[in-house]
Amino acid sequence: MRKKIAVLGISLTLASGAIAQKRPLDHTVYDSWKSVSQIEVSKSGQFIHYQIVPQEGDALFQLRSSNNDLLFSVPRASGAKLTQGESFLIASIKPMFEETRQAKIKKKKADDMPKDSLLIIDLQRKDIWKAPNVKSFKLAHLKNDYVAYLTEEKRSVSVTTADTTSSASKAKPAKEQNVAILHLKNLLTGDTTNFWKVDQYAWSPNEQQLVFTKKSDPKDSLSTDAGVYIYDVTNKKLKKISHGRGNYKELRFDDQGTQIAFLADKSPEKALVKDFKLYYYTPQLDTARIVVSQQSAGMPAQWHVSGDATLTFSADGHKLFFGLAPIPAVKDTTLVEFEHAQVDIWHWKDDYLQPQQLVNLKRDLSRNFLAVVYPKDGGRIVPLVDDTFNRTSTSDDANSEWILATTDFGKRIESQWEGRTLSDVYIVSSRSGARRLVKANLNGYALLSPTGAFVIYFDRDLANWYSYEVTTGKTVLLNDGVPVSFVDEENDSPNLPGPYGVAGWSAEGKHIFLYDRYDIWKFELNGRSKQLLTNGEGRATRTTFRYIDLARKDHPRYQSTLIGDKQPIFLTGFNEVTKENGVFTAHPSKARKPEEVFVGGFTYRSFKASDDLQTIVYTKENYTHSPDVYASKRFKQEIRLTDINPQQHSYNWGTAELVRWTTPSGFEAEGILYKPENFDPDKKYPIIAYFYEKLSDGLYTYQAPAPTPSRLNIPYFVSNEYLVFAPDIRYEIGYPGKSAEEYVNSGMRYLAQNSWVDSTKMGIQGQSWGGYQVAHLITRTNMYAAAWAGAPVVNMTSAYGGIRWQTGLSRQFQYEHTQSRIGKTLWEDRNLYIENSPLFFLDRVTTPVAIMHNDNDGAVPWYQGIEMFTALRRLQKPVWMLNYNGDEHNLMKRQNRKDIQIREAQFFDHFLKGKPAPQWIKTGVPATKKGIDWGLQ
Repeated sequence: MRKKIAVLGISLTLASGAIAQKRPLDHTVYDSWKSVSQIEVSKSGQFIHYQIVPQEGDALFQLRSSNNDLLFSVPRASGAKLTQGESFLIASIKPMFEETRQAKIKKKKADDMPKDSLLIIDLQRKDIWKAPNVKSFKLAHLKNDYVAYLTEEKRSVSVTTADTTSSASKAKPAKEQNVAILHLKNLLTGDTTNFWKVDQYAWSPNEQQLVFTKKSDPKDSLSTDAGVYIYDVTNKKLKKISHGRGNYKELRFDDQGTQIAFLADKSPEKALVKDFKLYYYTPQLDTARIVVSQQSAGMPAQWHVSGDATLTFSADGHKLFFGLAPIPAVKDTTLVEFEHAQVDIWHWKDDYLQPQQLVNLKRDLSRNFLAVVYPKDGGRIVPLVDDTFNRTSTSDDANSEWILATTDFGKRIESQWEGRTLSDVYIVSSRSGARRLVKANLNGYALLSPTGAFVIYFDRDLANWYSYEVTTGKTVLLNDGVPVSFVDEENDSPNLPGPYGVAGWSAEGKHIFLYDRYDIWKFELNGRSKQLLTNGEGRATRTTFRYIDLARKDHPRYQSTLIGDKQPIFLTGFNEVTKENGVFTAHPSKARKPEEVFVGGFTYRSFKASDDLQTIVYTKENYTHSPDVYASKRFKQEIRLTDINPQQHSYNWGTAELVRWTTPSGFEAEGILYKPENFDPDKKYPIIAYFYEKLSDGLYTYQAPAPTPSRLNIPYFVSNEYLVFAPDIRYEIGYPGKSAEEYVNSGMRYLAQNSWVDSTKMGIQGQSWGGYQVAHLITRTNMYAAAWAGAPVVNMTSAYGGIRWQTGLSRQFQYEHTQSRIGKTLWEDRNLYIENSPLFFLDRVTTPVAIMHNDNDGAVPWYQGIEMFTALRRLQKPVWMLNYNGDEHNLMKRQNRKDIQIREAQFFDHFLKGKPAPQWIKTGVPATKKGIDWGLQ
């Protein structure tokens, strides 16, 4: 691997004569730049498929053999699935981008928008079959001789209504309507069975049965179609198992395919309270029966079955989990709305601030609380938690008696300033509902082991991991006597550090694998043994080892990361000194030095593997190498499958290198310096610093030229002969602004010692927290010729009392405990808030500055940008502000992302390269010309 990298370096050097001919990136290239998504490898390892996706336009699906033969290439195919025997591939085909674009321009209704198609490829016969107007398709879990898919087609439908003046009925003229049709297609024979007016459907795991619901036209009062049906695929028999109009949800089979559960509300359509009931069916029953309703024995008073809950059978089929909820209060619909006040009442004892309640209103109205019913045991109902609990979880198979439940009831108000709440952790018996306290007032989080035999929790106050054994009630300190920390050793915020996390669980359920900063530890859950799996090699070499989970999680029930102990496992290794990445092997039952498979100046992601772990696919990238897909045999004999951006070779690209220097206070510092591919040390280059917190670990990360949400478009500026510098910043609590000065300014001065840096043409750019630091820096130095601040906080005294409108949270916690790093309340040290607020020092600014702050910013209230703009305007400092109407903290609308790239390039070109200023910089754009003239000329 290292030899390959060296050869690549030689080839680039030999090609240097051609570099001068390459053109710079411009703003027209973005749409065609591609990425890879939906990467999958088949169970056998025989097939690999993925999507190649342009930033704007139509994706391309490709299916390859593991030997890199291109078998099929299909435009716009998405969500592909191989059948169990790998004889067929099934996918959706999205409409053409341009077709959808034109439909949006014509403002077509949702029903008339272009629809997906279904793609079926017979891999043995090399046949392709398609069906139009497809809403969804589904395969059974264990067998795939059939595919079920739902289409929506326009058909002539006649409606029959009862004649209220007589006993006769009236047939209305046929009208063209959208009709949902469920198709059951035999993949082996091609035969298809169709069912009309289907709403939803589900397979039994073994493909023997298909259950679906039918809806009837509300205007067709005589129709009797509505209800739940089950189709016996083998015997081709259809049976109706529930009758009547209603809202049916959550069609659910057990793992054996012998039991069905679903929710149904059959109350009148205009009923203000939906009365869902839990239905249950087995082949021994004529029709599905109600097992839980509001009137059932064991139901809490004034509670009902929630229609928003998920239904889950235990793996053994004895338990059926569902949700309960308090019956909601009903709004008086007789009140005249304009005669009554619309008011939000904020109360100081509310659990949550009113804005947070409003943001979460829909979620809170659908909240439900776990309960279990035993349909084979007389329908016994056991409510497991009440509405004071906020989280529950079962073991993977849900067979275990005990579930995990946590509550922060009575402790929620302090989240306003703490940013978190303490929780009481319980286990609850699914047999009786009895609760047992595991840990009170936990500052941390808890997990139930996959088998349900242990509760594992992390205590942030003590920085320790603990294990609680369910059968004995015994708690043990897992990392007792271990001489390393399991929490963030580099934490530089006024908050207790968090853990490095969980790698996984042993397959037999007796161990947990935990990360420290560098290494992986294996702890017996009962506390009897511990093992340093990576033998301390990570800490010795400053290499962070992390487990690569290659197990296929094809069954939705089993999602825990399980690590077997019989075969070697694969780890990633990141060296924090060189920033290189690699893959290593280790053995989960032996403590020894991990063995290197390969290491190099690349980043590896998206690992997928065949069942036998012989065929492994992944992406590989660095700054000059687009993230392409590679296949290998256990990470050996690497084959490149894609070349997604060959056009990059036509453009002046760039290089990325690690820079190290010492700050004025003696701190060792590092950052990334990006140079143009045609870099000439005899020239002088303008330089822009882009920063946030720590970025240097991304030295070997690809940066696609793209209209970014608000970050600096590094490839564009580098290609256009700027230097870009990304310094790391480490923070002193209480002095975030000075910390930015310490690292950013000193790093730029260090680079300015080079003859090829134009120290008179230096700029800075940052977004959000980076935008705050930009605003601070220009009040402390005049070394920058231009600055761009996105969504900056400039007044910590007003922002401290503000709201993050997207979540409804108060902003106080982030100043006291997290990113803003003041570490005290406003009243404990108001001078720190003022010192770190650029607003109070904007009279010192000499740097031209552009601000972007949008009126739908849900993280930083946009009045912060207004405060900065109006202050600088009052002080007659050169300042511009961009407000992308209705857009968010980071730009979400692609047209706005494209616009800001042009303006940012024009801004820095003018102030750092002396190019003529466009109209928006010279005179602005008045409201009378909004939408007519964008001022870009």
